Amino acid sequence: MGASDIPELQYTPIEEIQESVARVKRTFLEHKTRDVEFRLIQLRKLYWAIKDHEQQIVEALQSDLRKPRFETEVGESIWLENDIVFITRNLHKWVKDEKADDIDLTFKFMNPKIRKDPLGTVLVIGAFNFPFQLTLGPVLGAIAAGNTVVIKPSENAPKSAVVMQRIIEAALDPSCYKVIQGGVPETQALLAERWDKIFFTGGATVGRIIAKAAAPHLTPVVLELGGINPAIITKSANPRLVARRLLWGKLMNAGQVCTSQNYLLVDRTLVPAVVEEFKKAYKEFYPRGAKASPDYSRLVNEGAFRRLKGMIDNSKGKILMGGTMDEKDLFIEPTLIQVDSPDDSLLVQESFGPLIPILPVDNLDEAVSIANGIQSTPLGIYPFGSKADTDKILSMTRSGGVSVNDAALHIPTLPFGGVGESGYGAYRGRSSFDVFVHRRPITSSPGWLESLLAIRYPPYAGKLAKFKSASTLVPDFDRSGQKVRLGWIRFVLTLGGGSAKAGAARATVIAAVAYLIMKILERRSSKL
Repeated sequence: MGASDIPELQYTPIEEIQESVARVKRTFLEHKTRDVEFRLIQLRKLYWAIKDHEQQIVEALQSDLRKPRFETEVGESIWLENDIVFITRNLHKWVKDEKADDIDLTFKFMNPKIRKDPLGTVLVIGAFNFPFQLTLGPVLGAIAAGNTVVIKPSENAPKSAVVMQRIIEAALDPSCYKVIQGGVPETQALLAERWDKIFFTGGATVGRIIAKAAAPHLTPVVLELGGINPAIITKSANPRLVARRLLWGKLMNAGQVCTSQNYLLVDRTLVPAVVEEFKKAYKEFYPRGAKASPDYSRLVNEGAFRRLKGMIDNSKGKILMGGTMDEKDLFIEPTLIQVDSPDDSLLVQESFGPLIPILPVDNLDEAVSIANGIQSTPLGIYPFGSKADTDKILSMTRSGGVSVNDAALHIPTLPFGGVGESGYGAYRGRSSFDVFVHRRPITSSPGWLESLLAIRYPPYAGKLAKFKSASTLVPDFDRSGQKVRLGWIRFVLTLGGGSAKAGAARATVIAAVAYLIMKILERRSSKL
């Protein structure tokens, strides 16, 4: 089966969307997805459905983006399959109630714990550049957390959207998980519904629309956006590593990667060597040029091509490498450009394409100042150089993530997310589960505590002083903010000092003794 055998994308009729959403909401209220074994079975079946459709995934992405098989398998199918195995191995551990340890001793008797409750029915809106990973990745977390899910793939990767729907419908319970296909009108219809969470991956412009649509219902939103990501190249950096690693990061998927660097701030003394190494790396990666290579993707559509062409046309920089274009083929060659101002058109917006602007700087402080001066807080920062230099960069900048002496690298099981303009909320690994649950605190007050709890009931006359003496914590710092060192015996007997020593000491001793008795009884009953 080839890409031509994958049918055209059919949009979901708008009049069916409301009922489809209502159906999965009803299923959640029937508590079907609460059962952990049910969630695990869904995830395992999804694993095999992805496995069974690996060739169709390759063909769909070849059609949508001319994406090479290596990038497809590494960044899409294998990535998702590994995600599922990781989640299924750990889910029983993640869903367990957590003991609440960081609490006052008195409250230990109420058996406080944190339960991980599913949020409800969530909407996941995917992206085109890694359509399977960036759509199904969040879905895995939502399933693991016990939610029902409505999934909206990107219409800009139409063949991938069709195959994704096939995979989901082949594996998952249709009463719990539903795919809605479409463009702007269908997305607007989805956003008009009330959700328990919306997860969106895409650009900041649409991210604002999503956040605005969610506001009337106070719907929490996760926004995984792009960023004007800097690579900061210090004079202590290795030019060969800089060029090879940054060229790889920028040319994967023809630069349509939200984590890749948008511009390079290079110590002026290192610029000639870095440029020369970029040229060498380009010839090594693509001996016959990028256009003739089966390992170089294409841009997603004409709009993306014209936007990138406009950025180059409006730049005052000098092209040092590449620069050829073919609109009919949606091809822009990897293009290295030296610019002379942070206000250049190549630096003030995210390119999301194979453009590599270099801005020479006099020193590390100037580089950090420029990086911090860009209004958009980046999704990633890529510092190159010695440990002292890269540590200094980390201490003086903000970003969603950091890859030191590398490009666009993110370990799949670490939390991933932006900050500021690059989004908010994180997922991947355990965070994919955590982002779709509510941490629900639960306490249980036994009847024998009533004599102690009675102090809270009216009438209040004469009770406030007793309450203060038993519950007020005495600070271990003075008025200037300096730490005060207290002997441990004095601290235990007086709760650090104060005017209510006797009451505090009694409350502490009583609570401690009662807690020890309770633990002894628990152990005896467990032995019986």
